[in-house]
Amino acid sequence: MDMVTLIVSVLPLLVGMAISFARKGNYTLHGTMQTVIFLISVLIVGYFEYGVRLGGGYEAFVKGTHVSHDYLFAVLVIHIIISVLTLGIWISTLLKAKRDYERGLPGPYSRSHRKAGLRTFTGIVLTALTGIWVYLLLFVF
Repeated sequence: MDMVTLIVSVLPLLVGMAISFARKGNYTLHGTMQTVIFLISVLIVGYFEYGVRLGGGYEAFVKGTHVSHDYLFAVLVIHIIISVLTLGIWISTLLKAKRDYERGLPGPYSRSHRKAGLRTFTGIVLTALTGIWVYLLLFVF
């Protein structure tokens, strides 16, 4: 759990680094990094979910916290909603960029791609922040 939270907290920095490559005109490295970061993130979330199930699920994790279970559950729901929306936006952004690149369209430097990238980055930051919030509520407070 600690390792997953650490990786999630670093995720915005990694994505920001990939964005910096696009700003410098290195679209190939930008695209490769975004794809690799996405795939690793999905694997880590899958590993996390597997670990939660092995650890007894939500109920087992909330036993050790002193935080109100209703409050914790509300924060968790907010985190899940943001995470799922971000996943959809990220997938859409990656697939559209790949399709545009294969068709020879403007792709990475188009205004619509930049807007989609900004939405994705914002979602990743919010996912990281709410994930850290859930972690703190479960294991610190």
